[in-house]
Amino acid sequence: MPRDPMVTGSALDERQRDAALRPRFLREVIGQREVARRLQIAVNAARKLREPLAHILFDGPPGLGKTTFATVLPNELGTSLQITSGPALSKPADLLPFLTNAEEGSVLFIDEIHRMPRAVEEFISPAMEDFRVDIVLGEGVNARTISLTLKRFTLIGATTRSGMLSGPMRDRFKMHEHLEFYSVEDLATIIRVNAKKLQTEITEEASYELAQRSRGTPRIANSRLWWARNFAASEADGRITADVARAALDMAGVDRAGLDKQDRRYLETLIDVFEGGPTGVEALAATMNLPTDTLSDEVEPYLLREQYIIRSPRGRMATPRAFELLGRPQNRKPPTSEPTLFDAGER
Repeated sequence: MPRDPMVTGSALDERQRDAALRPRFLREVIGQREVARRLQIAVNAARKLREPLAHILFDGPPGLGKTTFATVLPNELGTSLQITSGPALSKPADLLPFLTNAEEGSVLFIDEIHRMPRAVEEFISPAMEDFRVDIVLGEGVNARTISLTLKRFTLIGATTRSGMLSGPMRDRFKMHEHLEFYSVEDLATIIRVNAKKLQTEITEEASYELAQRSRGTPRIANSRLWWARNFAASEADGRITADVARAALDMAGVDRAGLDKQDRRYLETLIDVFEGGPTGVEALAATMNLPTDTLSDEVEPYLLREQYIIRSPRGRMATPRAFELLGRPQNRKPPTSEPTLFDAGER
């Protein structure tokens, strides 16, 4: 598969690590049990009815297994898989090679599908329903339309923001699966299984230590495991014990609550600069010199889930738990009824 020009450096390395540890069949998937059960039913039905799998939309925070499910399903069906991403499809013509190369029953996976332009959405819609596309050749009075029949395929979309898809586009997915954060027990199991794949010895206590600091996300758990493995090989005898795991994560700046440097910087900015809020995410992003999407998609979901922050109609606010975590006195003034400059227009 050609390298995505938008993925470079550490992001590419992380994807390669995830691919090496990714399960290949539904029976190997750990966690997301209800989702896996429904997908197994859909796969069994497709086999018995000899029909393509229904179009599926996976949504949820990054790193929870959307790509994993998309790559597992073709293996279950014994069919081919094509992979692209929403940002790579800037115009309808970019989608044509994937549609025309689709085999009967094959899977087309579009990651970050919410980032496709509306023109591409409108182009792919008839392909999803009627398995055909209309191609316009020429311009002006000499233009003519050719209707191209496609082989029946399955479209799988992955998104962290399903609300950004148009209503007609969402409705064309017969299955819509939302992925939830993982329990510590499931993450510890994933860590032990992947440590075995990496031929690394790890104690059960160490797997729980890594799992507790992985924010309920398998991708982060894999990153923690890789770092602990490297730390153990360099600073110990190669075996990941609880003490080695703690030392590795402490050196990486991951605290006992699972917060990394960026999480703590977010809370420090919200509390020290904005007195605990309320303030808008754009003001936080500008102060931290980070993109707004990075905060809303990567940082805030865990802080919200663990109740370190809340989203009020006027912006983000730190909870007493965040003040306690940072050891700050909670002497914030009660918010006024009038919105601040940064709160205007904030969701």
